[in-house]
Amino acid sequence: MNRSDALKRLTAVFQDVFDDSSLSISDSTTSNDIEDWDSIEHITLISSVENEFKMTFKMREVSGMKNVGEMLNIICERAKK
Repeated sequence: MNRSDALKRLTAVFQDVFDDSSLSISDSTTSNDIEDWDSIEHITLISSVENEFKMTFKMREVSGMKNVGEMLNIICERAKK
């Protein structure tokens, strides 16, 4: 899976979780950029991303993610395996 395809799928997950079909994300998107992205929604988001990409994040990965780009890096790296 290439990064562009992963971003498209990840954008759809974000739009679903935050119930906003116009939501656009980029590598630099953080929780500060999305009004409803709080700690509860973060758990929902992580779960939804894991379901979409058929993977499980490690706790250190989740706690270390600073932006969408870092999440994409992990997704794309796992897709290579």
